[in-house]
Amino acid sequence: MTPYPPSAVERPHEGSRIAATPHEIEEAQRPLMKIVTLVKQVADTYSERKLSDSDHTLDREGTEAVIDEINERAVEQALLLKEAAGDGEVVVVCMGPDRASDAIRKALSMGAVSAVHLSDEAIHGSCAVQTARALTTLIGTVEGWDLVIAGNSASDGQVAAVPAMVADLLGVPALTWANELSVSGSTVTAKRETDDGVTHLSAELPAVVSVGEKSNEPRYPSFKGIMAAKKKPVNNLDLAGAGIDASEVGLANALVSVTSSAPKPPKQAGEKVTDEGDGGAKIAEYLVGQKLI
Repeated sequence: MTPYPPSAVERPHEGSRIAATPHEIEEAQRPLMKIVTLVKQVADTYSERKLSDSDHTLDREGTEAVIDEINERAVEQALLLKEAAGDGEVVVVCMGPDRASDAIRKALSMGAVSAVHLSDEAIHGSCAVQTARALTTLIGTVEGWDLVIAGNSASDGQVAAVPAMVADLLGVPALTWANELSVSGSTVTAKRETDDGVTHLSAELPAVVSVGEKSNEPRYPSFKGIMAAKKKPVNNLDLAGAGIDASEVGLANALVSVTSSAPKPPKQAGEKVTDEGDGGAKIAEYLVGQKLI
């Protein structure tokens, strides 16, 4: 956490200075909430996505690029926590090509105050482990952060492991797949809903949290926010500037790579059941055949 301000504040009063009220002292002692949000730019899920013929990585040039939907919800969650705290700042951290700056600007227009962007041709094809290590290094450039919030899974890779790996590399607790999130003092609390039930998680800050698609509805940036985003600072780094060796990233050094791919098969026509008084039995028979019941 960032340091607390002095235990008392002073204010001018008719040419003299007097001690602040207890409420003002309490407000002055409230720590600044600094939240890092991990943002990723992905190919639009509504466009046709395909892999490159040369190295089987995602062909990003042939598709429209947008901020990842779950990452956008992570930005919204960070802003909600900052607003609930009454003060603070949200810093965006992104790893991707130059055009990922569009995703960064979207997060800044929503209300984030600054960003760190790692862009280098050598990071092309990096696997999840390499990505987690690089993101951890970038997070280290943000001084005094309290909380890291990320989407639990990106819509392109669907690995759903990077936030937990980042937490492990940072040496802090990981609260994953959260639907609801709150911070009280130095404790972060998360609510996770799964098919198995509801789980309540808590940890002391600093920590890493990942949120799901049901966590909240991202706000629409206002015109004022869009214009303000153009002036907000973005720390653009290459590998050398971030202190990352080229041997630690990239397709040639990845722990996992794609060796072949094929288009998704077209949907098959469904089986039609004609009800002649035995429709229920036919449906049950079909479900048994599909091992659904």
